[in-house]
Amino acid sequence: MTQQPHPTRRALLPLLLGGGVLVLAGCQPSTAAPRPGTPTAAAPPDHPPTQSAPDAGHTAGQRLEILADTLAGTPADATTGLPYTYLHLQTWARATNRIVRSDVRRWRHADGSGREVIRRAPDLAGVEHQPGPDERSLFDRAAPTTHRHRAGSLHPYLSEPVPADPARLARLLVPAELVGEPAYPRLLAGGVIGLATSQHLHHAQRATALRVLARIPGITYGGPTTDLAGRAGLAFRVTAEGSTTVLVIDPGTGELLAAHERVSGIRPGLFSHVLILTRGHTTDTATPPAAG
Repeated sequence: MTQQPHPTRRALLPLLLGGGVLVLAGCQPSTAAPRPGTPTAAAPPDHPPTQSAPDAGHTAGQRLEILADTLAGTPADATTGLPYTYLHLQTWARATNRIVRSDVRRWRHADGSGREVIRRAPDLAGVEHQPGPDERSLFDRAAPTTHRHRAGSLHPYLSEPVPADPARLARLLVPAELVGEPAYPRLLAGGVIGLATSQHLHHAQRATALRVLARIPGITYGGPTTDLAGRAGLAFRVTAEGSTTVLVIDPGTGELLAAHERVSGIRPGLFSHVLILTRGHTTDTATPPAAG
């Protein structure tokens, strides 16, 4: 994003995307009891309400509200008592006159400690780039770099618990005084992306995030699509202040699968592209979460 009126959070997304400090990952079902004092997600319904897909008469906001009302649970929703969240991302991010490509796996404890494993594909000169699925294999061939973090050094995008009220969450993502500004739709979309690419969102939190997206002025529906990992989703588009952001949402679980932003102006091209590959919880920073 070119504007950063909320430096403590707004600046976090491009830094994470560019520097490779993001992660999401698989799920590890467990019957472990939640840690004392740790908020536990409300259990999602075993069989979410059956509802037909939104028809052509629904606005983007109405479609997102329907998704929020009917989204299904994931295996990770039942593992919130495990001590570490795990996120695995692949990102493409503008850094001045180049595109930085990173694969990041992050384990984070509630106390802010954790571990990150980062693989960097070679940077690309210029910013007019369209990421392709074939690039993903480059990360597998890159040497990993491991970072261990002491307590308090790995910060979530927002402090837990994430508010259940969409209006309150929106105010935390973007200051209320910016609501009428031309950049507001762009900033709010970026805030939701930053939240989803920084910390695990359980069933109820995903519903709240979808309701925040539903309130973005001018958001439009782009129809069914697939991301770079070949996963099917629904595209929602936000255009504001020389920027177009597309968010790809899983129509079953309401999870953000991918998001990308392109900008116009003096230096048009890619600003950021992120894949959220897997997410969940695990017992330590050495054991990968089981697949969901």
